[in-house]
Amino acid sequence: MTASIPIIGITGGIGSGKSFVSNLFTSFDCVVANADDNTKVVLNRPETQTTLTEWWGDEVIAEDGQTNRSFIASIVFNDEDARKQLESLIHPAVRELQNEQFALASEDTRALVIDAPLLLETDLHTLCDAVVFVQASDEIRLARVQETRVWDENELRRREEAQMPLDKKADSADYVIINESDQSSVMTQIKQILDDIKRTTS
Repeated sequence: MTASIPIIGITGGIGSGKSFVSNLFTSFDCVVANADDNTKVVLNRPETQTTLTEWWGDEVIAEDGQTNRSFIASIVFNDEDARKQLESLIHPAVRELQNEQFALASEDTRALVIDAPLLLETDLHTLCDAVVFVQASDEIRLARVQETRVWDENELRRREEAQMPLDKKADSADYVIINESDQSSVMTQIKQILDDIKRTTS
């Protein structure tokens, strides 16, 4: 990885399609570090499971041997101290995986993209040359999480309360991508953003 490669952070509301958008950046020769994917890796490490079991019991491990993320979510989204305890365990290891992914980027990589739900809350945005806010209406976001995660509106709102308010996320961003229609529209917006970033950082 070279220092000249710009770093772009992706933020937005739950169900806005942040990962969908960040994955499209790979079509433009970008390298994406997905915090959710990296979190799954860290959570399933034996040493992590041992610690979590000591904290919250054997229910932390599902029948298939994987870490029971739903069980953990039921704890941390109702207990701020437990959430902070989990974050202190997980975030450094997730950051390390991200650094390893970016270190492997070739010199012709157009941008390094951080897809992290807590981009702003964990100060990951301080690493970024630009922050992109992915926008979608409340109705669209709710429909998406109902379909993909089987959440009702109360669950969506409960989880959003643990994050920075959406208006503050939007205000902190340098660019906005509207992700409410088709893929080609998003691709056009990504190209415009990358072209602009190239102009401002070159």
